[in-house]
Amino acid sequence: MVAALFGVGSTNYRCKPGVVDADLLKCTEGNSHMANILKRWVESDRRTLRRLSKLADEVGAYADEYAKLSDADLQAKTPELKQRYQDGETLDDLLPEAFAAVREGAKRVLGLYPFHVQIMGGIVLHEGNIAEMKTGEGKTLTATMPVYLNALAGEGVHVVTVNEYLSARDATEMGELYNWMGLSVGLNSAEKSPEEKREAYKADITYSTNGEIGFDYLRDNMVVYKEDMVQRPLNFAIVDEVDSILIDEARTPLIISGQSEGTSALYKRVDRFAKTLHEKEDFKIDLESKTVALTDVGIEKAEKYFNLKNLYDTDNTALTHHMDQALRANFIMLRDKDYVVQDGEVLIVDSFTGRVMEGRRYSDGLHQAIEAKEGVEIQEETKTMANITYQNLFRMYKKLAGMTGTAKTEVEEFREIYNMDVISVPTNKPVVRVDEPDLLYPTLESKFDAVVNEIKMLHEKGQPMLIGTVAVETSEYISQRLDDENIPHVVLNAKNHAKEADIIQNAGQRGAVTIATNMAGRGTDIKLGPGVVEIGGLAVIGTERHESRRIDNQLRGRSGRQGDPGMTQFYLSLEDDLMRRFGSERVKNFLERMNVDGEDAVIRSRMITKQVESAQKRVEGNNYDSRKNVLQYDDVMRQQRDVIYGERNQVINQDKSLKWVLMPMIQRTVDRVVNLHTQGDQSDWDLDTLLDFGISAMVSPEKISLDALKGKSADEIKAYFMGLAEDVYNEKQKQLYDPAQMLEFEKVVLLRCVDSHWTDHIDTMDQLRQSIGLRGYGQLNPLVEYQQEGFRMFGEMISDIDYDATRLFMKSEIRQNITR
Repeated sequence: MVAALFGVGSTNYRCKPGVVDADLLKCTEGNSHMANILKRWVESDRRTLRRLSKLADEVGAYADEYAKLSDADLQAKTPELKQRYQDGETLDDLLPEAFAAVREGAKRVLGLYPFHVQIMGGIVLHEGNIAEMKTGEGKTLTATMPVYLNALAGEGVHVVTVNEYLSARDATEMGELYNWMGLSVGLNSAEKSPEEKREAYKADITYSTNGEIGFDYLRDNMVVYKEDMVQRPLNFAIVDEVDSILIDEARTPLIISGQSEGTSALYKRVDRFAKTLHEKEDFKIDLESKTVALTDVGIEKAEKYFNLKNLYDTDNTALTHHMDQALRANFIMLRDKDYVVQDGEVLIVDSFTGRVMEGRRYSDGLHQAIEAKEGVEIQEETKTMANITYQNLFRMYKKLAGMTGTAKTEVEEFREIYNMDVISVPTNKPVVRVDEPDLLYPTLESKFDAVVNEIKMLHEKGQPMLIGTVAVETSEYISQRLDDENIPHVVLNAKNHAKEADIIQNAGQRGAVTIATNMAGRGTDIKLGPGVVEIGGLAVIGTERHESRRIDNQLRGRSGRQGDPGMTQFYLSLEDDLMRRFGSERVKNFLERMNVDGEDAVIRSRMITKQVESAQKRVEGNNYDSRKNVLQYDDVMRQQRDVIYGERNQVINQDKSLKWVLMPMIQRTVDRVVNLHTQGDQSDWDLDTLLDFGISAMVSPEKISLDALKGKSADEIKAYFMGLAEDVYNEKQKQLYDPAQMLEFEKVVLLRCVDSHWTDHIDTMDQLRQSIGLRGYGQLNPLVEYQQEGFRMFGEMISDIDYDATRLFMKSEIRQNITR
């Protein structure tokens, strides 16, 4: 039903080729319940903004007083405020004066004076929420106030950005202000040495990318010596482009890996098989979920090809896993969209930013499957040594805040997962940009013809344009079309992001034509050149809707900054990915009802826009459910990780004997082994095995005998073993007469055992997670099964750590003059 889908009447509206304005067809249906919900939201937002505005007025009240201070007196505010904090005043108490001080400092050092709305945004950040601020509203300057205030506590403030270019830029530019105000600034980046990283984290304010903070956290929890750690406890972070990091990348685990045994021959063999298959006959693709599965015919072909009786026999688990990844690699993952091949290497393209993700590899064998598909060298699979998701990394901060131009669409997720509210901060000047309704074409070809015609028309009058594309291949196709038309332009995509800053700087000049993948949308400000305001400002042309409304809004937000004029227009076709996955049949039916046909036919309609946004909401809903599901599973690992890392840190930070840790581990091991072999009547006890345990894990053969175990009760045998343990401990203490050397030995034993078993456990848990979904077929809840099985496996790992620590400590030979 057209009415149900689009909210339009059933008028048979005959159209000639050209533009059909479907908005002539109005819908009068109301929804009072939804209206009431919206009303409550709006009123709540208004109350919040009134409160923030009042607080901002308190900051403004100090403006005249602080403007009269000498530089030295203004700089003296920092030690004064620090002392008042130490004396018991809270950061909330200090906020008006601290904000006013750094605001005046910004005017003197940077030549910038935060507006009233920027002060409001700064308060939102200090309160641990998300400030949604439009492009060009000065998020970087807004952050200086809460950063300065929270740095007064001396526990460290992290300013987190999406790439190292932005980190370095902001640390340099804003660092001038903080240094002038008497605070230290550090820049953390991937190429820095551990010593340099340690210095960066020691600073009052540290600039870093999200990935580098995550990897430093993981590496800190793998070191053996306290002085090798680089981070302080995670105190307060302000995350720039917060939705990109906490939503778009939430499912991306940070992984530190080691080499594993290779199986490149199997990847190649399975890839050769996958290339013999035909869609529909041998396999089916589900576009909505982006999955691919063999049909019965495909299964028969596989069994014949690999000479198997049953492809899904438990003995063939490794083969079926490789096959699943080969199918995904060949029929789901697209070259120049999901990844690019450069210099014989497969590089992932971030679908949200369009950037190549340096150093990132798909996990679970997918990357190797793509390498087999592309015929490049297959790099060995890796073993996970440590991992964490951004969701759990950032939830460890005492306080977390964020800023972005686009977060309102994800209000529920931010509140539920991160306990952060999204506050839309008003713009300093009204937005006058015109957002045109979407244009819908029947085919990709007709859509791109229209895009090129629009570019030609706008270029003739000199209006600068930003043409946004979802994929690298689209940007290159449009570039070729513009070359054919002799229209000068530049391309910004995953293949040349090094030139990003230069390209963006010139994108607002008269006559500039810039083609960009999503990457241009983040942290970049396009300023208009001379004479551009008079011809309409920056025109943004979207060649396709992204599956996320936020990404589209970011593209729109490139235009119309700080009250500048501008225009945005999206061009769609029924052959676009989003339309194919969601609702293209319904839209086709709608077009037929309206008698719209022909290659050049086009519909301009806000109702089409609403239909597309409805499809986007479905994708966003699916993605949110997926991220929530990931978090529920990862929470099991988080609890286990907290236990292991907590114990590790206790050991690393210990400066006195660790006997109180080691002896209970030996006791638990002895209890388990003795209990296992002393069940039933005493005549049935397995004393031979207990003797073997004593020799293999406790002492040398001459120090224990079967006779020593005979005639004893179970408790007496346990006490006997613990007596041996005490003797060995005392012997080692005598050998290592220096307590520091004994402590060193204890730490090495404990950490080696913990790390070895923890990395194995991560791998085992990962395999459990991959297979647990199958239990859903047995009417079992996969998550509950994962929790229970994971808990059992964690208990087994602890037992294994106890046993290995017992054996390693008791049986190790001490050599004098041990060194690290």
